[in-house]
Amino acid sequence: MQQILDSAVRLFTERAYADVSTTEVAEASGVTRGLVYHYFGTKHDLYLEVLRKITFVPPMETLSVRAWSREERIAAAVDLFMETVERIGPSWALVTMSGGMTSDPEVRRVLDEADDLAAERVLHLVGFEGSEKQREVAMAGVRAFGGMAKALVREMHERQSLDLEQVRALLIRNLTATLDASS
Repeated sequence: MQQILDSAVRLFTERAYADVSTTEVAEASGVTRGLVYHYFGTKHDLYLEVLRKITFVPPMETLSVRAWSREERIAAAVDLFMETVERIGPSWALVTMSGGMTSDPEVRRVLDEADDLAAERVLHLVGFEGSEKQREVAMAGVRAFGGMAKALVREMHERQSLDLEQVRALLIRNLTATLDASS
């Protein structure tokens, strides 16, 4: 099952949803198409699993950040994002922007859940302390920040107009400003 998912991740990060077939996923995985259907159902269901896998933000509780300054925590949140993007590869933004499938309610739900989880984890990592209303504003701001982060990754990989350090610096400054505006 893992080899099917790994092959699907690779194919869907190389090409748009419409350009990938279950036959191709099966061949890349060294299994039959029937096995792909057995484990994942339809191509659409498989795509949803790919989205879940690549949009998952790892738990940040594993970092020992208690003594870190707010600036160090913000930098750590950005670094975790950048590590995740680099692990998946340059086409991460293509898949997380859903290759034109954002009108699909199930795709939108998976992406929204991933954005919510990522925002929660960022707020946890940076030690956000505010009222419930401030937290709502911070969540919205961090979700919007995520959209900008995806766009910056695309700038870096597709247009090659920014390098890794420039993207990192922009993300740190913008996340700091987003959190400042939420307090």
